This record gives sequence, C-alpha cells and structure tokens, in this order.
Amino acid sequence: MPHLKVKPFDSTVIGKCLSQSKIMTLQAKSLTSDDEIIGVEHGGEEFLLQLKQDDAAMLLKYDKVTRPLKVNLLKEALAKVSSELALEILSSNIAISTMKPALSSKYFKKIEDFENITYPKEKISVEVGFGSGRHLLYQAQKNPDTLFIGLEIHTPSAQQVLKQIELQELDNIWVVNYDARLFLEMMPSNSCEQIFVHFPVPWDKKPHRRVISPSFLNESIRTLRQGGRLELRTDSDKYFWYALETFFAVPKVEVEVRKNEALEVTSKYEARWKRQEKDIYDVYVKCKEHSEDKKLVLDFNFNIVKYRKGLEDDLPKKAIIFDGYFVHFERLYKTEDERLLIKCAFGSFDRPEHKYIILDNKACRYFVSLPVRTMVNFQAHQKIMELLNV
Repeated sequence: MPHLKVKPFDSTVIGKCLSQSKIMTLQAKSLTSDDEIIGVEHGGEEFLLQLKQDDAAMLLKYDKVTRPLKVNLLKEALAKVSSELALEILSSNIAISTMKPALSSKYFKKIEDFENITYPKEKISVEVGFGSGRHLLYQAQKNPDTLFIGLEIHTPSAQQVLKQIELQELDNIWVVNYDARLFLEMMPSNSCEQIFVHFPVPWDKKPHRRVISPSFLNESIRTLRQGGRLELRTDSDKYFWYALETFFAVPKVEVEVRKNEALEVTSKYEARWKRQEKDIYDVYVKCKEHSEDKKLVLDFNFNIVKYRKGLEDDLPKKAIIFDGYFVHFERLYKTEDERLLIKCAFGSFDRPEHKYIILDNKACRYFVSLPVRTMVNFQAHQKIMELLNV
C-alpha cells in the first residue's frame, strides 16, 4: 500500500502548518510511543495518515482503519502532505495507477450500503461463503430474474468472482466482503428466496465460530419469504449432526435431509471428496411463516459524552469481554488543543468493528464514519459510552 520514506524531521512543523494547510486537519501524538497521526481531507473524503518515527528514516503511510477505497486518493494525499511540509523523500510508491482498484466493481457492495439500498429485482437469494464462486455464478446464469448476493470474507475469492461477473456479463450478482451472520441483520424481513450455505468451515475445535447457530437460524427464517428455504451442504459428519440439533431446537420447523444428492454444479473440492467416497449431506430448512418487519432504531451518537481531563488514564488498558461482544481501546492519541483520539476495536469476535473515536471538551463522535448498524455493534457502543463517561 502507498507510503513514503522521508528524512527524519521535527514533527512540530506539522502543527505550525495546520492553519494554512489545504489538506491537513489535525495532528495527534500517541500517548504510548513516538508515532503520530495526521488527519486529512481530500477528494471529498476524510481519513488519517500515520507517521512512524525512526532515526534513519521516518515512514508516512496510510491508516488501515480509515483508508478510502480509492488508492489513488491516498497517493495524492501523501504527495500533497509531503509537499506542504517540504519533506525530503528517500523512497516512495505513490505513482498514480490507471488500473481499476480491487473491489471497485459496481457489483461490489459495502456492508454500509445496505443501510439504505434499493434492490433491482424482486427475487433475492444469498450465498454464504461462495469460495470459487462456481455455484453462485451458475445460479445467476440460470435465474436471471433473481438477484444473488454472494458473501465471502476471503478477499481474493471476492475479487476473482467480480472478474467473472464482468467476463460473463452478468448483472444479477452483488458481492459483499463481510460476515454473513452480521449481514443478515441488514436484510428486510421476508425478502429472500433461498440462503445457500455450502461446505462451511467445520470449526470442530471452535464451534462458536460456525456460521450455523441459533441466532443465524433466527435471522435466516426472518429474512426468508414464506416457503423459502435455508440450504446447508456439508461433508462433515460433526457439522451435519450439529446443524440438525440446532435446527430441531426451535419450537416449530420443517427440515428435509438428503444424503449424496447430485447437484447440477460441483465445486472442485466436492469432486475430490466424491472421488474419496466421502458422504455429503444436504439439510433444507423451510420457512413456514410470514415474519414481522424488523424495526431497529440504533442510535450511534454519543449524546452528552465529552472529553474531561485525565480520561485517558481511566480507560481500561486491555480488552473487556462481555456476553457476545467485546470492547478494546487499542491506542490513544492526543492533539495540542486537548482533543483525544481513540483507536478502538469492538463488537463481534469474528468480525469486529475498527473505528476511531474523537473527543473534545464539547462533544464526541466516531471518526470518520459510524459503525455498521448491527445489534452487536450497538451493544458495544452503549458499553463504550459507559466507559467514556466514568
């Protein structure tokens, strides 16, 4: 990713340049190291740059939490900041690229997009963990009247499927690089025809990380239309029996089980397992009832929270674990005008939210955007407010 190596310089020059700068908005110093943060506004976006101190060379680089999707914006910002500060560049990789950035396709959707999105087709199906995308692409070709939303946390797999979407000229697939368990919370009730979960990671030693769970089942049933179904396909005996136990734990459910059913499309891994004569199980859970609309009003404002002197000393130094979520104040930075910038991780253990929080003596806000509006993030947000108000 873009960065500059520059000759060591006195960073107090940053503060002197802020009032006249066309791009820099703040400077904050770490309370536990020599590292610093530079806030910038460029190309209609607000993000942070990191300044790493070293005797031989200082590193000016992107901040992973706030980086914009467009890499060229980062490169331009680094060039402008170094120019305004008159830095002596020792090495760089900020040449502007004419190539399309990864995951920039119109068929790639961020989780935040689903807070207010219009679906282009009436029928919607979801595939969880599509891997190579063979099944997802096949279903989209076969059912052009249905929008297929593919969820995959492995970025290279997501990129590969985005390429195939364009090569095959498909217009009915959206790719989402996010955890399915949290994504379903963003879906309207009674909106899905099918939810495919094909060959999920068994997680035999960490069963709490499995996709199938009571909460996932509840969200799936809410999201499915009446008559729609959740389809699990697995080669794991343990996962199969675990799923049956999970599905039959609900008061009322219709479950169909098949063994070694041949599908019209087969992944390379499934073909290998068949050659090894491994059993493959299909479990179908049918939605029998119409669900009520989900109405969640999740307020991520901090209301009366503001900075008070000594707050940085009172915050917990280690992660705090709660039932189903956690909060961790990872790093603290402070500006010359007594603003506190907190790098924070919180929410789900498997797909945590990473945000900065900025406080002054008048207000507090997430920097630069609000967390994804899921219930687990909201629970963590309420706990963060408590900890900041102590």
